[in-house]
Amino acid sequence: MFRKLLAAFILFFISNAAFAIEENTDYLKFFGDFNDENLIMYINKTYENNHELKKAAASVEQYRQRVKTSFGKELPSISVGANYLGLKTPEIYGDEIKENAFVLPFIVNYEADLLLKNRDKTKAIKKEYEAAQYEKNALYIALLSDSATVYTNILQYDKLIENQEEILKNEEELFSYAKQKFESGTTGLSELNNAEKNYKNEKNKLENLIKQRDNLLLELALLLGDGNFEINDFKRGDIEEFDYIKKFPIEVKSDVIFKRPDVMAAEAKLEAAKIDIKVARKEFLPSFNITGIWTFNTLASGTFFSWESSLAALLAGATQDIFKGGIKKANLKMKKAKYEELFENYRQTDLNATKEINSVLCFIKHSEEIEKNAKEKLTLEKKNLDNEKQKLKYGVISNEQFLKEKTKFLNIENEYIQAKTEKLINGFTLYKALGGTL
Repeated sequence: MFRKLLAAFILFFISNAAFAIEENTDYLKFFGDFNDENLIMYINKTYENNHELKKAAASVEQYRQRVKTSFGKELPSISVGANYLGLKTPEIYGDEIKENAFVLPFIVNYEADLLLKNRDKTKAIKKEYEAAQYEKNALYIALLSDSATVYTNILQYDKLIENQEEILKNEEELFSYAKQKFESGTTGLSELNNAEKNYKNEKNKLENLIKQRDNLLLELALLLGDGNFEINDFKRGDIEEFDYIKKFPIEVKSDVIFKRPDVMAAEAKLEAAKIDIKVARKEFLPSFNITGIWTFNTLASGTFFSWESSLAALLAGATQDIFKGGIKKANLKMKKAKYEELFENYRQTDLNATKEINSVLCFIKHSEEIEKNAKEKLTLEKKNLDNEKQKLKYGVISNEQFLKEKTKFLNIENEYIQAKTEKLINGFTLYKALGGTL
């Protein structure tokens, strides 16, 4: 008997070792292809400190322990009790049996799983555990993508603010020229007011850009799980140097859908529901129980732990429910309905994944073309600005005209920065849509 128990416990620990699903650290590799140490730092901090991710990890651990609990129910249970026994026996026994005794029973209960009902219950819970792990991975990928998106937007606003400060400086000079002309009587009040209005508009644009960047810095702090932060302390790179060193794909194989964690989670839940139906059907069949008792006592003469002072009994049999008010039938119908619900959920998840991937691939294709055109437009405008600079040098145009051309160049550069940012953010969305397999 001892050998059988030892074998059971060895099986228990081996099975528990197989319960864990390895966490895919390959999800982090994608972010190393942007040549930005700050991005990698923030991605790692999100992975280590984000509270939503920690909450998901705690939920996964609960499912893991449920698997252990269910597996433990497949094994025999052993209990022992220390009891005082007061006994009055007929005189025919004489003094052979004592009226006061101490009883130490060892009790073994085991439900012989001949129909594998308990094994199926463990399999179903294990599938739920797998689903929880996949859902955690989906959250993990989404949070990493969100952190990268927020960081890229911050880089964008850094450059937009830098350019806007230059534009504001230009408008301030133009306003100054307008005041000088107005005071000398070479221009009217309307031109002066328009120059001041342009200056105020550009000033408000700068305030809005700073406001949006500060809000993004607060959002990044939230994703990092950092409560003690100062937004000006966040290190970051330069959007002009920040780029994906590879090329985003514009088409992918269709089977990549089935590697997405949300699709795998929906599939695992569906498999668990299918097993639950099998268990519900087996509930209609009898259960087989074995109970063994080995009791040591001081009722009769002899040492306490001797064979003479022990009492052993073994009870084995089948138990069949005759009437339970329709509970088992209702439970079976409920499990079937749950399976139908999860089946439709699986199909919808699959459709959503297909639509999401196709949409982002479309966005990637067009955003790369838009960025390319914006870059070519910026190159042409840079040549124009260099030409205007030469004209200013030789006195062909005034500084006022040059400032207007410079502002035009800065606005076109902003268009390029926005196009580049949109392409990169679409890349992070593609990473999330492909389940981190980019």
